[in-house]
Amino acid sequence: MNTKQKKGRFARILYVGVLFSFLIPIGILIFLIATYDPAHATLLRSDYVLMLVECVLGATVIHLPALLRHRWQVDIPMPLYIMFLVFLFCAITLGEIGFFYHLIPHYDDILHLMSSIMTGFFGYMLIALLNPQAKEKMPLSQFFVAIFAFCFSLTIGTVWEIYEFAADSILGLNMQRFRTLLGEPLIGQAALQDTMKDLIVDGCGALIATLIGALSMSRQRGWVHAYLQDTVDFSPNDDTAQNNIS
Repeated sequence: MNTKQKKGRFARILYVGVLFSFLIPIGILIFLIATYDPAHATLLRSDYVLMLVECVLGATVIHLPALLRHRWQVDIPMPLYIMFLVFLFCAITLGEIGFFYHLIPHYDDILHLMSSIMTGFFGYMLIALLNPQAKEKMPLSQFFVAIFAFCFSLTIGTVWEIYEFAADSILGLNMQRFRTLLGEPLIGQAALQDTMKDLIVDGCGALIATLIGALSMSRQRGWVHAYLQDTVDFSPNDDTAQNNIS
């Protein structure tokens, strides 16, 4: 068994394990919500609802890479796919179900950094995915591709914060941590601190992914360059350059 086959086998085992870590708590959480008794409960009902929503979301999103592969023939690089599975497990199973968000300082910041790095790398992939039927390579500058990846990652982080705000408003959850574990609402800047901190960390992660991708393109090595080399032409167009000089 070669290295690629070993990575594929590890990814399949990891996928099954992470998926079951979402499915098993769903039944338990439904039972806890249906039989909720404020007098004996250690958590708010909204906390159980939040866990349920996150588990259902995780069990759905985990199939996104398979959907991209089977329907649009998009192959996600194995390191990025494994990173995606580990992120889901850390964010939902450990973060929400295991209370790591509350037990480990800056745990949420670490995951936001990890997710923004992933979406930054996916931003590079998107350049190739948006033009799959092109007969010729797209003439793009490395700077433009890097800026696109950065903006894409930061946009995904912003959309996630909008999702958290909508979930808190509609379902009465506390994804944006605008109240304490005891249900006491925070006031003023304290209520905004979690959201703004997440966006700042997202920007840092997007920048890290952008710099790694830019280094890969400039040195013409690594998976970012390998993924783009058949789609993007980074060399200057001689005809265009001659016309500009004239």
